[in-house]
Amino acid sequence: MCTFKDTADAMNYFKDDHFAMENGVQIISLDDKACVCSMEIAPRHINAAGNVMGGAIFTLADFAFAVATNNLHLPSVSQYSSINYLNAVKGSVLYAKTQIVKNGRTSSVIDVEISDDTGLLIARYSGIGAKLTR
Repeated sequence: MCTFKDTADAMNYFKDDHFAMENGVQIISLDDKACVCSMEIAPRHINAAGNVMGGAIFTLADFAFAVATNNLHLPSVSQYSSINYLNAVKGSVLYAKTQIVKNGRTSSVIDVEISDDTGLLIARYSGIGAKLTR
């Protein structure tokens, strides 16, 4: 059973996630198995070396994780996360697709693959969500 009725309902819930919203993160799709989020690369995402900053990539991955884990159980918070950066971004849009590895009684494990619009795999993120009591 999902917490959110659809992507609009999820975006409404996360509207006050100011850091993600101000960095242009969007929810593209959401169901009981996965979600896909995107972020169009803007000048604010570029670091001194001319590449997309790791923190921008992490923000997208962490937001997708938050949407997926809170769709399983509201409220959930991140208990642990890690990311491995694999390639520099070549495209102009980043996508984060989640995969639910475990949906347990008190926690969830979510993996996220981040790719760009050229199809290049940019990073892999893994997170554990703690399911809080309401």
